Amino acid sequence: MKLIQHLIACSAMALTASTALAQFTPTAPVKMWSVFPTGSGPDVVARLVADKLQGRWGQSVIVDAKPGGAGAVAINAMKNAPPTGHDLVVVDVGNMSINPLIFKKLSYDPAKDLVPVAVLYKAAFFVVVGMDSPNKSLKDFMAAASKKDAPLRYGSNAVGGPIHLGSARLETALGAEMLHVPYKETSQLYAAVSTGEVDWAYGSIATAGALIRGNKLRVLAVSDAKRSPAMPDVPTLAESGGPKDLDALTWVALMAPRGTPASVIAEINKGVNDALSQPDVKEKMANFGFTISTGSPQQVSDLMSVDLARYAEVLKKVKVSVD
Repeated sequence: MKLIQHLIACSAMALTASTALAQFTPTAPVKMWSVFPTGSGPDVVARLVADKLQGRWGQSVIVDAKPGGAGAVAINAMKNAPPTGHDLVVVDVGNMSINPLIFKKLSYDPAKDLVPVAVLYKAAFFVVVGMDSPNKSLKDFMAAASKKDAPLRYGSNAVGGPIHLGSARLETALGAEMLHVPYKETSQLYAAVSTGEVDWAYGSIATAGALIRGNKLRVLAVSDAKRSPAMPDVPTLAESGGPKDLDALTWVALMAPRGTPASVIAEINKGVNDALSQPDVKEKMANFGFTISTGSPQQVSDLMSVDLARYAEVLKKVKVSVD
């Protein structure tokens, strides 16, 4: 709990960074380092936003995809840049709220090295099974999960990642004992679900949507407080008789180097929120099943705080530690 309190306090302090009188106007190309590979959903969103910011500022905004090291490659490349607003990094919940809990030696400190700028989007996880699965509904799924002699197998794309720990939270909420099967890539994971190699997984529209649309995966419920606009016919866990108040969301945000003036952060935040409000961006985001969530930098800090506490709790049961 001391780690969580420290990170929350430092994150709040970051939001009151020193201010500057002038608004931010880039005087050189702006670089968005990114923890995501080129062509992925988050990468596409980052490039959409970068294009809008470039038009707003009249200055190049370049997305530099640097996946690897559980996000450390991109974050470390950005964190020591001058805090002028010309260097930013695109990160997710795993980088900000999970890595500090599972890595014994983390090469960056989310609270000390970074300051929140804006949330790019949130995305809910869906409970997905293969089309040939005997579990045709969440009721069937929960009945199967209650069988101690035949534990369900769930997959993830990374040990200690949001899908793994989100699934473990559902497992705990159901009072079940399941088997975790990790895969290296999301494509491998959802292919395994479709063939019955594993019984289920959490998936978003961006990661599992192709197999859902191809009738290879069945969606049982969305793990959110309300239904997804992208799949309005899919009930929530609570509506299906499952656990209440058990949301499993991933989110992607923009961060800047520690020490970036508050006025600079505010101007970038304003530009990002304006970009996300554009009709063409909203349409493309909807296609991915991403929920636009414009707001102040405090929103990023709040998400970090909530998920630090959430994942610290589940890690009491799921023992994950990375050297």
